[in-house]
Amino acid sequence: MKYLIWFLFIITITSIFLGLLIPDSSTIDFVEKEIENDISNKLIGFGVIGLCVFVFPLFSYYRWKDKKIADYMLTQENLEKMREFNDSKESK
Repeated sequence: MKYLIWFLFIITITSIFLGLLIPDSSTIDFVEKEIENDISNKLIGFGVIGLCVFVFPLFSYYRWKDKKIADYMLTQENLEKMREFNDSKESK
């Protein structure tokens, strides 16, 4: 899973980077320039969509799959633990 996330991340960043580089070519022809601009816009768009739709959710799932969400929520029990911890710091 980790390697899949890295692979998709590298592909999407490469797509965005290539999309930013393509319009800088020295093409003089107006039609070819428009085609290059269309391709570069698509590469940037696919890169951003790939990051948002595939890479970030897969990364989030991979990092959170074995964790208990209740440990990160502000429940009454966790608030009491925080108060006890702060009281123990103040008493020292």
